[in-house]
Amino acid sequence: MVNAVLTTPEPGTAVQPIYQYSDEQKAHIKALREYTDTLLLDPLDPYYKWELRWLNKPDTMPRYMRAAKWKLPDAKRRIEGTIKWRREFRPELIRPDEVKIEAETGKILLNGFDKDGRPIIYMRPGRENTETSPRQLRHLVWWLERAKDLMPPGQESLVIIVDYKSTTLRTNPSISVASKVLTILQQHYVETLGRAIVTNLPMLLNFFYKGISPFLDPVTRDKMRFNPDLLDLIPKSQLDSEFGGDFDFKFDHETYWKQIVDFCGIAEDGTRLEGYFDGPKNTHEELPSQHSDSTSSAAMSVMSAVETNALASPEVTPAAPELIEALLSSA
Repeated sequence: MVNAVLTTPEPGTAVQPIYQYSDEQKAHIKALREYTDTLLLDPLDPYYKWELRWLNKPDTMPRYMRAAKWKLPDAKRRIEGTIKWRREFRPELIRPDEVKIEAETGKILLNGFDKDGRPIIYMRPGRENTETSPRQLRHLVWWLERAKDLMPPGQESLVIIVDYKSTTLRTNPSISVASKVLTILQQHYVETLGRAIVTNLPMLLNFFYKGISPFLDPVTRDKMRFNPDLLDLIPKSQLDSEFGGDFDFKFDHETYWKQIVDFCGIAEDGTRLEGYFDGPKNTHEELPSQHSDSTSSAAMSVMSAVETNALASPEVTPAAPELIEALLSSA
């Protein structure tokens, strides 16, 4: 067993999709960036540099244009909403100690990469260790930000693996709580989910998904996999041995937490250590890329169940199929 976290993809990984844009699309991206300049905080505001940092990331404008299907007014509306949310939530400034207790059981782990160079987030609702609270949402966002830190050059999306093994429902969160999670993921991390995978899915929900699968958009359906052979999607050396891979990772909370915090250069107050403002110092070796014309939005449905456990037990939560249907239809 090993304690070391995998922070780079398997050597030779071809990062994909890599998006290519027409001159018209590039003009839309430029126009959106110019619009966001009119929304910027005063330079004297303490959050100004963090807001500018996010706007300057090479994937921010393209993601919002793709999510808006290249309709500039819609993209402006979407990104303005996210800017307002980020000013209130300040996702890049969440203090490690604020959310550390949520990570004690390893219910969310960031470790390894898929065959396309996407970082993998493992989510295990059965390891839930806290009551429903705003801190759970901040914990989820903290991991989304760390996954973005680990993305190799050119990669804009991540993989979520939700494992329902040994899941029990200790609390029964309301639909309103699930809605808050869904809002964050769909509206403020647009085009970030590259693939959503569910393993050990309860039989009832498995039958339900098979029933509605033919009616899903083909691109959305392709991004969602239920009980798949994970080795078709993830290199054996990068896949946790619990799921059939060769990576025999031993979770120790303190060791794991320190590795993530240190690698990403997160200071105690949530800011970045010197030299880490633009990301981890150990930048990824430039990886080969393959082009793709895909511009469809990723399905966010599965992710909304993670922190809330809203889908954890169909026996206790009879509304689970209806919730899945609503989330899938919104993807």
